[in-house]
Amino acid sequence: MNLKKKATLELYRLHRHNQAQLHELSYLFWECTLRCNFACLHCGSDCKKEAAVPDMPLADFLRALDSITPHVNPHKTIIVLTGGEPLSRKDLEACGAEFYQRGFPWGMVTNGYGLTADRFARLVDAGLRSLTISLDGLTEEVHDWFRGKRGSWQRAVEAIRRAAATEELVFDVVTCVHQRNLADLEAMRDLLVSLGVKQWRLFQIFPKGRAADNPLLHLAPADFRRMMEFIKQTRREGLIKASFGCEGFLGDYELEVRDTPFFCRAGIQVGSVLADGSISACPSLRADYIQGNIYQDDFWTVWNERFQVMRDRSWTRTGRCADCKVYRYCEGNGLHLRDEHTGELLCCHWEQLQ
Repeated sequence: MNLKKKATLELYRLHRHNQAQLHELSYLFWECTLRCNFACLHCGSDCKKEAAVPDMPLADFLRALDSITPHVNPHKTIIVLTGGEPLSRKDLEACGAEFYQRGFPWGMVTNGYGLTADRFARLVDAGLRSLTISLDGLTEEVHDWFRGKRGSWQRAVEAIRRAAATEELVFDVVTCVHQRNLADLEAMRDLLVSLGVKQWRLFQIFPKGRAADNPLLHLAPADFRRMMEFIKQTRREGLIKASFGCEGFLGDYELEVRDTPFFCRAGIQVGSVLADGSISACPSLRADYIQGNIYQDDFWTVWNERFQVMRDRSWTRTGRCADCKVYRYCEGNGLHLRDEHTGELLCCHWEQLQ
């Protein structure tokens, strides 16, 4: 790593620590449902068509939101709906209208299957301003296999084309890279460019949930490096802005495959309300990371008085992180890549790249 990049990482390290002290809430996830019309091979929540936990009533979430509103600038705090599949909720437009009325921009992460032209128009009218759609294969065969739903690729492509043509929308496509789509990344890039997509995020699948023991979903170190090189080249070409997701310290690839160095913002700038009312950070953090529950606790009090496990990461310097020479820049990787009960690191991006 050259001296210029080291200096940048040192400055960014100070920035991360400063942000942890400020802990200004800028992203609020609402896990509005655990129902899902797909059976994705990599699902970490094990979502099903009929979930054991019922959808949270809108009024319950709004009570939590209204307790936050006096303390933040709504125009700088985005609400992101996740699940499950948010489009499973029939009242999504009513939810969005309530957020918009309070001054909050809002968005969602979706598989796109239910995003028909009519529903998309209604959601935009209700204030939808941010949207992420998943596309995980070049062909129906691969995407539908991965997502567990026949016809899902075609529906996703139609939704992507529609969203990409909507100027007022902050929109990107996200792709989980696995062994069956790695060789198709160049062709997928060309497809997305032809659809008008400007932003494309790529992820490696982390070993939790249904993905834990499926060898087809995990990349070997050489494959992971191949993905990094693909992202670098695509960024140089400039036809579409490809980025690696926000997880994992990447060593020499930092600032080459995304705009800013690695920063796990969970509990620092990112909070969430899960389907059962649990208060956490990013929705992937459950179990021992739960900080309270909106049915017993005030969200804003919890945000300010708890979350220490996320704002001070020094406890992560154990096991394989204990003697790591890049720990100061990584500070234990993304928390969602640790066992939620033992804290053990399950995946290290930097190790993969050595």
